[in-house]
Amino acid sequence: MPSIDRRLRRRRSSPGIRAMYRETRLAPSDFIYPIFVADDPADAGRVSSMPGVERYAVDRLDGIADRIQSSRVPAVMLFGIPARKDATGSQAWAEDGVICRALERLKRIAPNLTLIADVCLCEYTDHGHCGHIDGERIDNDSTLEALRRASVAYAAAGADIVAPSGMMDGMVGAIRAALDENRLTDTGILSYSVKYASGFYGPFRDAAACAPKFGDRRTHQMDPGNVREAFAEAELDIAEGADAIMVKPALSYLDVIAKLRTRFESVPIAAYQVSGEYSMIKAAAANGWIDERKVAMESLLSIKRAGADTIITYYALDAAKWLAEGMANNEY
Repeated sequence: MPSIDRRLRRRRSSPGIRAMYRETRLAPSDFIYPIFVADDPADAGRVSSMPGVERYAVDRLDGIADRIQSSRVPAVMLFGIPARKDATGSQAWAEDGVICRALERLKRIAPNLTLIADVCLCEYTDHGHCGHIDGERIDNDSTLEALRRASVAYAAAGADIVAPSGMMDGMVGAIRAALDENRLTDTGILSYSVKYASGFYGPFRDAAACAPKFGDRRTHQMDPGNVREAFAEAELDIAEGADAIMVKPALSYLDVIAKLRTRFESVPIAAYQVSGEYSMIKAAAANGWIDERKVAMESLLSIKRAGADTIITYYALDAAKWLAEGMANNEY
């Protein structure tokens, strides 16, 4: 029989030993749960392309807030569906708009939740684009003023963090200046610094009713083939005052997360497991092709292993429950 100097299988020989040597671990505190909030209660209800996900009316947030707090997931990210839209997206910063009202309610009923407000115009414009348009092109610089106004409105309404997602040049600097000018210096910025023009966003656009009416978003979202550009985007946002940066989507860009982690050791990195990634797992599980729990947890573990500190995921509440159940068996 050959001599075997090292037997690595000894590290995997029982559940207890595997748990003892596990390098990457998940916890409910790793997750941020996205919530869609509808201005018109008639727009609330299940999202057909995202099984298990709902739109919530502002006055019906109490139940989901209780579930989130019970799960020990510490933070939510809010996306609004306004009752009316216009060319400038003015409901994005209206004091009586859907997100401001949702923030005020959640701050009152769930004061321990960290509230993150997505800052973009696509849900609020009648053309579905992420900024003001000039002809059929986005006017980057006029959009910045709208993002400033929305960020100040959200912070004043109770947002702990604002998350600009439109990939406009200069958005972080403009928002940081606006927050500071309005004495909202404690409000953080989580920037969608590295957001790719991806095919995985389809179900989200159904949920948020924000598909563009013409063209696409490739003029401002990143080309999927680029990595060096991700470094440049992240460096600019950090220099402008971002407290944390994000990569979106997550699973197809694990290499980008890992490279950013190496490059920016001291900066928190979030990754967004987007709607298409979530819905693919759901669809395959519904057809009996995969074990949903195993695949969902493996996908989340891979995102954290790549270097993400925080994961925005529609699986947050399920994952927190599965973690609690799995701890007894040393599964996670």
